[in-house]
Amino acid sequence: MTPTFGLIIIGDEIMSGKRQDKHMPKVIELMSARGLTLTWAEYVGDSPERITATLKRAFESGDVVFSCGGIGATPDDHTRQCAARALGMPLALHPEAKRLIQERMQDTAKEQGLPYEPERDDNVHRLNMGVFPEGADIIRNPYNKIPGFRCWGAGGGAVHFVPGFPVMAWPMIEAELDTHYASHFQQNAWLEKSVIVLGSMEATLTPLMEAIEARHPGVKVFSLPSVDHPQWGRHIELGVKGEPGSAESAYLDLRQGLMAFNLEYGPELVR
Repeated sequence: MTPTFGLIIIGDEIMSGKRQDKHMPKVIELMSARGLTLTWAEYVGDSPERITATLKRAFESGDVVFSCGGIGATPDDHTRQCAARALGMPLALHPEAKRLIQERMQDTAKEQGLPYEPERDDNVHRLNMGVFPEGADIIRNPYNKIPGFRCWGAGGGAVHFVPGFPVMAWPMIEAELDTHYASHFQQNAWLEKSVIVLGSMEATLTPLMEAIEARHPGVKVFSLPSVDHPQWGRHIELGVKGEPGSAESAYLDLRQGLMAFNLEYGPELVR
């Protein structure tokens, strides 16, 4: 079975509006290109208690989850510690993460024309970015070598932790999808088809929507109302989504059912 995919976005800067979240639309894009669907997302500020509770639910869920943000080594980065608490595991410096971080520090010193001093206080502190819950695997970071990590919970949930920086996070998420979940890719296995319905109300169409879902198991009927569209004004985008054959059949049934309402229509949309 295709796993359920979730997304956690961590950081006060998102909750305060200082930064606009770009992760969710990008993750949806990456998953859609592979025939996958993002089922849920949560936003959490830099509260250790809330982060721990959120991660505990993720680990217990059995879902595949991507967590963006909070894995640095500054005082407002709590994700690594919260992951360990959620799992009930101690933190430990991952040997491969240590090697990669030291390699990055050597590269930086060389670029700056300075000697590499591994025992310097700031360089020792940087190793904290490789301290993960015991048993974690690393996620390679092609941007600057500072890795993320992945852990599995007792409930079967797999959480993949990446930085909050899009330039790092997005290639890491894409690589995780391609490496671990390629067997679930469903190219051309999903169809979304809808029509713009003018001048009707959702309450009027709800019985028809319920009847379509009852007659076509596995197909979802959706209704997206708008009151001030610049082209169509007040309207509803009414449609179905699911496996192509089933969705096509449900859509024909939907259009047949709409004939009883004597409505006006805009264009059909296919995705």
